[in-house]
Amino acid sequence: MPDSSSVIQFNDVSFGYDHLFTLKNISFVIHPGDFVGIIGPNGSGKTTILKLILGMLEPKLGSIEIFGRKPSDSYQQMGYVPQRLHLDPKFPISVMELVLTGRLSYLPWYGRYHQTDRDIALQALETVNIAELKDQQFGTLSTGQAQRALMARALAGQPELLILDEPTANVDPESSAEIHRILKELSKKMTVVMVTHDLHTVIHDTQKVLCVHEGVTEIAPNKVCEHFAYGLYHTPLIRQEER
Repeated sequence: MPDSSSVIQFNDVSFGYDHLFTLKNISFVIHPGDFVGIIGPNGSGKTTILKLILGMLEPKLGSIEIFGRKPSDSYQQMGYVPQRLHLDPKFPISVMELVLTGRLSYLPWYGRYHQTDRDIALQALETVNIAELKDQQFGTLSTGQAQRALMARALAGQPELLILDEPTANVDPESSAEIHRILKELSKKMTVVMVTHDLHTVIHDTQKVLCVHEGVTEIAPNKVCEHFAYGLYHTPLIRQEER
């Protein structure tokens, strides 16, 4: 039954290619203000879930509601941060120009950015603490800086739901810590859903954990089994209490 207060609702969703289902009969609800970590072994369907939320894929069975509507009708309320941007490092685009692409859906018919768009883009860069890099070429950024630029691009769309796919993958520890700090602050203002392998962040920062492993199981962060840090996904998924 639909939950009128939900941001994301999966109802008995199945998805696959040909006759092979990657996800089968999964159901879960994410509410406004939730900070959710999605974990699971490689190939379990974590990124597929994100693409279903974004409307990039459609379920074979079941239904998905984002803010009570179809994903394709809710795209302006969502911001997406991919693992990386496949862009030629020599492509001449500045950090500010990249972030402004997060405002494309708000452009008027004649396709020119207003000062308001530039102000919002600059504010997004300030939120992720790289405003001083606004005129630098995107291809010259470090991995951590580039990831924060992609976060700023998503924030420029002023989303209510921020979706991230492995935001700290291949990022140095200092940049990773900064990204996690920023996400924790953002989670006070919007719903955040993040695929990650960083168990420390899942346990200490998120409010809810979805483990994708032969289905989807919701786990309280403090109950996540420490074996997952080593990629050892097993049943039972929840950490056993000490006797």
